[in-house]
Amino acid sequence: MISIVLIEPENPANIGSVARVMANFGVKQLVLINPKCRINQESRRLAKNAQSILDKAKINGFSILAKYDYLIGTTSKLGTDYNITRSPITPAQLAMKLKEIISKGSKINIAIILGRESQGLKNKEVRLCDFIVSIPTNKKYKALNISHALGIILYEIYKEQHTKELLKPYTPMSRKEKEQILKLLRSAMKKMSFATERKKETQLKVWKRMITKSFMTRREAYALMGFLKKIK
Repeated sequence: MISIVLIEPENPANIGSVARVMANFGVKQLVLINPKCRINQESRRLAKNAQSILDKAKINGFSILAKYDYLIGTTSKLGTDYNITRSPITPAQLAMKLKEIISKGSKINIAIILGRESQGLKNKEVRLCDFIVSIPTNKKYKALNISHALGIILYEIYKEQHTKELLKPYTPMSRKEKEQILKLLRSAMKKMSFATERKKETQLKVWKRMITKSFMTRREAYALMGFLKKIK
């Protein structure tokens, strides 16, 4: 199970925005460590339909971090080869690592930790983490709003775990269907006039490449076949 942990959050609006992002990606447990503000009407306004996450949010001290099997820190302040604690991985690399970890046990507790809006995570907090995640951003302005950063991280995690499920209803076009489309295309082109045979062949090559590169679904393939049959 994944929990989102905000360390000493300073802005109630950000708490609401974080809750909304969590709901977008099916993460339900929010933990606030030593918050410097309260969940208020601004938090609830920005949370939209994620009110239940705010209702169930836990307020704790740093001791709660001991309950998690893995701690994932986030930072825009990168280290060097000599600052091992701040050596980062990308959100995509984290997603692959978590997929591997979660597959080994459904009862594993994971915390994704976001630092203070003003200064992020301190070195002593970074040292507690098993992984540090950093999002590639413009060098002139590296720091993201915490809800934006969380959205990117949770998107990568969700994508890694649910892409197959998302695409399941969309059966891709098979080789047999692709060959049938090309057969119908050749037949339709016989009724078209071209200046030279070479130009006709060029057109056929172009259409063949477009059809091959389109990654059509089976439904789209049959729609195109129906259109080509009408031309024929």
